[in-house]
Amino acid sequence: MIEIRFHGRGGQGTVVASQILANAAFRAGYKVQSFPQFGVERRGAPVKAFVRLSKDPSEIMVRTGIYTPDYVVVLDPSLLQFENVAQGLKPGGWIVLNYKGDLPDELREKFSDYNIAIVDANSVAIKYRLGTAMQPIVNTCILGAFLRVSNLFDLSILLETIRELVPAKKEANVKAAEETYHLVKVIERATSKT
Repeated sequence: MIEIRFHGRGGQGTVVASQILANAAFRAGYKVQSFPQFGVERRGAPVKAFVRLSKDPSEIMVRTGIYTPDYVVVLDPSLLQFENVAQGLKPGGWIVLNYKGDLPDELREKFSDYNIAIVDANSVAIKYRLGTAMQPIVNTCILGAFLRVSNLFDLSILLETIRELVPAKKEANVKAAEETYHLVKVIERATSKT
């Protein structure tokens, strides 16, 4: 089983990202489960969403939050100041991070047990006019980066799912996901200490 935990803020499309990923994975032959966790529903509030994928249907019957994910996907880098996004992440797991520029040494050290990939999803979302310059909607952007890192299925499946499921600016969302798929940068490869 593969478990993915998304961290974002209300209005960024965190829950929609998890639903698109689950739908695309289902099309690729996985059994899937996707669900959100949030408190007060308002723009800017922290949001988590979860996705489970497996080729074995019995593994998907688990109905709890994801506490030891294989992947953590962070849509808003400001959450790094307030949340331990890597909590429970398996050693050698992946953090896919929306981040502009070079990752500071303190974050590299903090995440030294994990593989890290970064992409400037905000800039790509702004380029394609997804949301506003002040509040870009980065969900499809971060999915492109995630898929490149995870290599769970073919990019064409994700792009077709985006075309079918996003409510607006379908081709802009497709182009954004495709661009981040090619822009994502692995900045550190961890070795599992287990």
